[in-house]
Amino acid sequence: MLFYGITDVGRRREMNQDDFAIRKYSYDVLAAVVCDGMGGANGGNVASRVAVETFMAQLDEYEHEHPSFFGESEEDILDCLSAAVTAANRAVYKTAAGDSSLSGMGTTLVACIVVGEKGYVVNVGDSRLYLIADGEIEQVSHDHSLVQDLIDFGQITLEEAKHHSRRNVITRVVGTQKTVAADLFLCEMKPGTYAVLCSDGLTNHVEPEEISEIVRGIGEERSIDEACGTLIDGANGRGGYDNITAVILSV
Repeated sequence: MLFYGITDVGRRREMNQDDFAIRKYSYDVLAAVVCDGMGGANGGNVASRVAVETFMAQLDEYEHEHPSFFGESEEDILDCLSAAVTAANRAVYKTAAGDSSLSGMGTTLVACIVVGEKGYVVNVGDSRLYLIADGEIEQVSHDHSLVQDLIDFGQITLEEAKHHSRRNVITRVVGTQKTVAADLFLCEMKPGTYAVLCSDGLTNHVEPEEISEIVRGIGEERSIDEACGTLIDGANGRGGYDNITAVILSV
């Protein structure tokens, strides 16, 4: 397995409120999470850090009880992801409730567990997971945003969404309410497949087809860490208006 991740403050922000983590449990089991925080001068930074740490701690505990997720069903692993999001949401909400300066903070979350040739995905908010296989790129996660709702209801097109005045409005995040609903997905991770987890600081500037082209060059044109750097440079080269995080996993 190959894996690498980078987070960057971008060109316009003073603080990086993105956070991520990658964990390799065994030769064919890998997990990663990306969070994009929001809420005040320090709130977003705290929210993303608390969410990442709590989420990964839940996975670590589960994997300790079920080493390498061996023998666990697809439903079991998806339930594990859902429980980890619930724990992260509770931790962020509790942290905010205990400090008035952090009131209202929250974070997006997208995560993946790769077990052999299966990928288990969870997301809340508009951080994304793309799957790149056989020269094609597919967005596995589903944005929880106003423009995505408008797309789903057929009121605007994908192209119109890119320039919509309220394209940054998120409809579901971790930590702002006592409970949160997460979306869960199961995908194939056959050899040669790449998963890209990223915050909207990347996707607001770099098109999916460009992400695919950069990632598909891993091995021949660039290393996996160079691919992550190229993605970050691409977003910064087009303004870098937000924090940028890119994580690449490969079987």
